[in-house]
Amino acid sequence: MNQNSEAMKRSRRVTVRIVAAVIPVLLLAACTAEAPRPTASIKPTSTAKAWVSTYTAPAATVLAPLRGTPVPPGSAAHPSLAVKIDNHEAARPQIGLESADIVFEELVEGGITRYVGVWHSDIPKLIGPVRSIRPMDPDIITPFGGIVAYSGGQPQFVKAMEATPVVNAVFDYDRSGLFYRIDTKSSPHNVVVNARTLVGRYPKLAPPRQHFAYAATAASSSAVVDGKAIRTIQTRFSTARWPSWAWNAKANYYLRSQEGAPDRNSKGAQLKATNVVVMRVGIDRRYGDVPKTTMIGSGEAWVSTGGRSLRATWVKRYPSSPISLVDGNGVTIRLAAGNTWIELVPTKQGSVQLVP
Repeated sequence: MNQNSEAMKRSRRVTVRIVAAVIPVLLLAACTAEAPRPTASIKPTSTAKAWVSTYTAPAATVLAPLRGTPVPPGSAAHPSLAVKIDNHEAARPQIGLESADIVFEELVEGGITRYVGVWHSDIPKLIGPVRSIRPMDPDIITPFGGIVAYSGGQPQFVKAMEATPVVNAVFDYDRSGLFYRIDTKSSPHNVVVNARTLVGRYPKLAPPRQHFAYAATAASSSAVVDGKAIRTIQTRFSTARWPSWAWNAKANYYLRSQEGAPDRNSKGAQLKATNVVVMRVGIDRRYGDVPKTTMIGSGEAWVSTGGRSLRATWVKRYPSSPISLVDGNGVTIRLAAGNTWIELVPTKQGSVQLVP
């Protein structure tokens, strides 16, 4: 029994040695075995040309501050130019008025109106007829900064305009040829200004800040979203002036008329606007026959875009403040990108009628 046990132990020891010797040999054979070579059937083959992207990144843009339209960076890095424009019958059609970013229409003596046009996005070579400054003009023009051009005015009004941070260019004082009289109109309705030359003289003046809020699309503007469909905007400043605006859906613009007749530019086309803002304003009579539109304060307004009009409130706290437009909930109103006309209609003697 003891012999058999000893023999079994020796047999197990031999078996362990054999297994220990065989395992490394098998492992080595597995590691050094040659990998199978790819067959001809799985070699890569040429099929079509490689795909090449045709995408081109859009050019960078910024918003024109007084129009809300996209423009190339750097193209708006120049000052704005405000000009007092005549609206006497003998002054029509005006020169360059159609390219203004913003136009204010204001009451002056005799019941007629004049304009304060503000140019920045597209400054024409000539603008006119240029007329004199009025007492409300410093409050209208100061927020834009830049330059103002006018023909002169009462000393107290000129002094008030010169007291603002705006650069004054005045026909009465000019000896450099910026202003001159044209032969196609009669005096005093024939003074024009070399607008591009004037702006080019002040390259270091800052561009204007953004004046109004603009929607991303015309369809998302406040008046289109929340307003009512209005076909015609009829305003009356006096018995002598009753301008109106008619929505033209095909052209996608408001078209302007004065005293019942189409109001045309110097090229014969009817004046047009993307946005029409009517502000009801008080008239200060401290200067006798020269009315002063009250621009500091607040009042009722209507904002019209895309054939729809929205009742609003306008607010201007200081002479340097831009005009703020808010809806009935106090939310800032967004205009459509494009030019804007602002009708400063007197509260008492003036009137506004919106015709569906």
